[in-house]
Amino acid sequence: MSEIKIEGLTYYHGKGTPYEIKALDDINITVPKGAVTGIIGHTGSGKSTLVQMFNGILRPETGRVLLDGADIWEKPKKIRDVRFKVGLVMQYPEYQLFEETVYKDIAYGPKNMGLSDDEIRERVHGAARFAGLTPDMLDKSPFDLSGGQKRRVAIAGIIAMRPDVLVLDEPAAGLDPRGRESIFGNIMQYHRETGSTVIIVSHSMEDMARYCDNLIVMNEGKVCMQGDAEHIFSRAEFLEQIGLDIPQITKLMIMLKEKGINVNTGAYTVEQALNGMLGIYGK
Repeated sequence: MSEIKIEGLTYYHGKGTPYEIKALDDINITVPKGAVTGIIGHTGSGKSTLVQMFNGILRPETGRVLLDGADIWEKPKKIRDVRFKVGLVMQYPEYQLFEETVYKDIAYGPKNMGLSDDEIRERVHGAARFAGLTPDMLDKSPFDLSGGQKRRVAIAGIIAMRPDVLVLDEPAAGLDPRGRESIFGNIMQYHRETGSTVIIVSHSMEDMARYCDNLIVMNEGKVCMQGDAEHIFSRAEFLEQIGLDIPQITKLMIMLKEKGINVNTGAYTVEQALNGMLGIYGK
């Protein structure tokens, strides 16, 4: 497991052109080792740009990206090694599949790491299990799979490199509730079994509330809040002001409070709300 720290990071899209936009503005954050950290923000807030900094796909204009205290750009020729340690599953990763079989697609990263055939085989099968892929899928073309299955192949391809940090940009986008729960269940199983640092970008406040230990809130290229989930979701009014939703259970608790019912408006999961009500009103 590893820690990522961002210091004074700024980045522009279209630098030096008439379309120049400051995408990230003086970002200072720490992603703790071994935790599940969520990044939330409205469309265009800079979330996807930020996570592409974590493994050097993008390079900051100013500031530093530190992996376990070392600047990842200190030795630019070694940036590929950083990408083995910080694995990024980009938004809609199924469009990045290109090999003729699922097995070869998952094996691509480990092969480039210079591993033996036996080690590659072990990693492919292990990653497929974590991603929820059955062994019979490995010989299929990834282009014959469903959208959700393609998503799993892309996730498995990153997991096969066994990164210290797993970064997922909207891993369940476009999936139905059952598909979302399955994808996140597999990710959390991977986290529990490996202890890896996990970073998730998602628009779903329910997903963030359910799975993340810490949250980073972005707005217009800046970090406007960071802390544990309880602290973040206790600021429901502020989140709505910057265009974000809040968990449905939190909305319900606020409505009940407004009607004079003594409930915990800081609850952000069903379990918290239920336990709080049982504590107040008894079983």
